[in-house]
Amino acid sequence: MNLSYRIYYVWKRNLTAYKRFIIPTLLVSLGEPFFYLIAMGLGLGAYMGAFGGKSYLFFLASGLIVASTMLTATFECLYDTYVRMVIEKIYSSLIVTPISAEDIVAGDIAWGVFRGVISGFLMYLIAALLGAAPVSVHAILLLFGLMVTVGILFGSLSMIITSFAPNFDFFNYYTQLVVSPIFFFSGVFFPLDRFPAGLQLVSQFSPLTHAVTISRAIFNNSYSPLLFLNLLAIIIPAAGAFYLAIICMKRRLIK
Repeated sequence: MNLSYRIYYVWKRNLTAYKRFIIPTLLVSLGEPFFYLIAMGLGLGAYMGAFGGKSYLFFLASGLIVASTMLTATFECLYDTYVRMVIEKIYSSLIVTPISAEDIVAGDIAWGVFRGVISGFLMYLIAALLGAAPVSVHAILLLFGLMVTVGILFGSLSMIITSFAPNFDFFNYYTQLVVSPIFFFSGVFFPLDRFPAGLQLVSQFSPLTHAVTISRAIFNNSYSPLLFLNLLAIIIPAAGAFYLAIICMKRRLIK
């Protein structure tokens, strides 16, 4: 793979464009945490018992942080990447510069990761203000590393889908048939042990399930050697998806 420091320039270009809309974007991003954490964490949580000795709001926040990262990185590398590549023709402009095709794709994935981490951090910030998240440098650093890994995985998977997309409607298949089931059946909203046995087994194939497990361990400051397996279940697919995303997008760009 022909990757270089020029990845930074692709990321910086996206950041420069993003600054023009940063205020409305952040306001929209802040609305999502308020909706989920207050409407569901406080509203629905009032009718639910404790989860592992913690409130439902605490339980929900630990899952939504990584889920928010996944969703933002996914949509950034689906719709926004497609716009930059097909409609705005930015990829075509970049590829005639010293920036390689690999750098362009990796830079866009890096941008998706960045957006995902911002979304996850905003979710964490709201949860912390509501007293539903640990406030320590140790927890923040671990959650940051987890969000970056989740962003790379789902940003790369979305980039693979984008490399085959003929139009915007094509993304509905991926978001409705893959992303939505992952979001709702990875233990974000309810413990997996409440699900039927077959669904519990299927959920173990979702990387988000393992990310939620690690996030809850960080929230509870409760670690076990088995978490290393959960981490591998995210890192290995992330590395494979990143490599495949670059190959697939490079093929589309050089056509």
